Amino acid sequence: MAAAAAKVGAAAAAKVGAAVLSAGAAFAASSQKVNAEGGSGFRFPGFSSSSPAPAAAPAAPPPAAAAAEEAPPKPRNDNPRTTAAGFDPDALERAVELLRQFELRPDTDVKKAFAHANKREETRQAEFAAKKADYQKEAAQIELERTRVEYEEKKKLAQSQAEIKAQVARYEDELRRKRAQHEHEAQRARNQELVNMQEQSAIKLEQLRRQSEEEINELRRRTEKEKALIDQETTRQQKMAEAEAKALELTLSEEVNRRLLIEKANAEREKWVQAINTTFEHIGGGLRTILTDQNKLVVAVVGTTALAAGIYTTREGARVVWGYVDRILGQPSLIRESSRGKYPWSGIPSRAMSTVTSKLKNGSNLGKDGKGFGDVILNPSLQKRVNQLANATANTKLHQAPFRNMLFYGPPGTGKTMAARELARESGLDYALMTGGDVAPLGSQAVTKIHQLFDWAKKSNRGLLLFIDEADAFLCERNKTYMSEAQRSALNALLFRTGDQSKDIVLALATNRPGDLDSAVADRIDEVLEFPLPGEEERSKLLKLYLDKYIVKAGEKQGKGLFSFFRRQPQKIAVKGITDELIREAAAKTDGFSGREIAKLMASVQAAVYGSTECELTPGLFREVVDYKAAEHQQRRKIAGHA
Repeated sequence: MAAAAAKVGAAAAAKVGAAVLSAGAAFAASSQKVNAEGGSGFRFPGFSSSSPAPAAAPAAPPPAAAAAEEAPPKPRNDNPRTTAAGFDPDALERAVELLRQFELRPDTDVKKAFAHANKREETRQAEFAAKKADYQKEAAQIELERTRVEYEEKKKLAQSQAEIKAQVARYEDELRRKRAQHEHEAQRARNQELVNMQEQSAIKLEQLRRQSEEEINELRRRTEKEKALIDQETTRQQKMAEAEAKALELTLSEEVNRRLLIEKANAEREKWVQAINTTFEHIGGGLRTILTDQNKLVVAVVGTTALAAGIYTTREGARVVWGYVDRILGQPSLIRESSRGKYPWSGIPSRAMSTVTSKLKNGSNLGKDGKGFGDVILNPSLQKRVNQLANATANTKLHQAPFRNMLFYGPPGTGKTMAARELARESGLDYALMTGGDVAPLGSQAVTKIHQLFDWAKKSNRGLLLFIDEADAFLCERNKTYMSEAQRSALNALLFRTGDQSKDIVLALATNRPGDLDSAVADRIDEVLEFPLPGEEERSKLLKLYLDKYIVKAGEKQGKGLFSFFRRQPQKIAVKGITDELIREAAAKTDGFSGREIAKLMASVQAAVYGSTECELTPGLFREVVDYKAAEHQQRRKIAGHA
């Protein structure tokens, strides 16, 4: 039984050993296959006594070894215990060791041992597979790092090559530029040399031409000189022959002419002597008749005296009568301008026509600013105030209420007189303009003239606006030491006539120095208006107004009638490039100008245009005149400030 059991055990052990050997051979084959596929050997600590480190990633092959890389890879043997093909015998060794244990311990359960060995081998295979995956991951990372390093190296190589190419291109460009510059300099030198040669050739040709011309001119002068000598000699001979012929002719006709002149002079003398004798005989006969006849003498003397007395009496009587008529019906001598005629019957057709025209154009002739003041351009607030005064004055006349007196003050040329004239026209009143400087020369007659002026003003049926310009000339403070007695009397006369509110006369005073007026005069003023210098907007409008007046309409026909066809008309001015921007620029440059100065400025522009050859206004000419006038205005201000 023991022998049979031993046989059975030996047979089982042989089977187990064969199975173990076959498993070991299979595992070895799989290990060999893994080594062949992975390209590197893997070491398993469970079946091998040594645990070698994983192989490092192969370095990038140098350029010189490019050909060697193309050769097929050879199997590596990292473990010297294995074969050249990479076979690991550890599995077989473990199988043999297991068989020995079975032989030493026959009572061991073969199946359990085999299952335990198989399970342990599977565990080892799983561990080997995990390690293989880790090794593959590390190999992939190493491969990725190698690829990144190669990419960086290639990128640096490409950048360095690009820099080298750029440097080479810059160097080549510098060489081309230097070569072109050198060629240009050489060409310039050749061209300069060619020009010098041409100039020298031209100088030589010019010298030869001048020399030839001088020789030709010399020959021509000689020829002309000889010809002149010949002509002079021929002329001299001709003149000598003509003189001899004339002398002979004069000699022959001199006697005949002398006799004819003597006979003519005798006839004229006898005729005048006879006429004088006849005249004196008639005068002497008449005088003898008058002197011998006393009645005729008395009649002649009386008639001559009566004729002279009649002529003198008629002349003096007409003068006295006309003076009386002029004093009673005529316009006072202080009036410089008036809408009324000099006499009541004068200017009736023109006034009627102007009235009809103003009524017809009442709604349309509102002026350029739309407020009914024609060519008068004022500050908007002042314009509004003047319009209100015009309407109030018109309504005052309509309701038979007393008028209100006004004072206009401001710098010269700001439109005070024009505003007063337009205010009278808009309010439906007559107007009369006088200046205060005309009162002082009248002396003792000033009082009489003032009273005549107010008496004449009261005769206006429409009411009259009496505008006194430069009122401070005779309405100044009465305490002034230089004021004469005649001026003081004239001031008192005006104060007497304006003491009460009038329903016939509107008194409007204008002055540049309102502080010099007498306090009594200031007390009679109801409305005070300040006329400042025009602003930039007003200056722009004034420039356009006077540009239209002095430039655009300068060439239009002046006057109508039969004789206008025979009268010389002014030349039409061509306007080119005068825009609103240029007008605004001129308005900015004319800061401090009054309306009168702007009108003079445009008159100067007109004179400059007429002084040019083309008779056209260009922006350059316009700016030149404006700049000149602006500088002149500043110079006048400096002089005035210094004075």
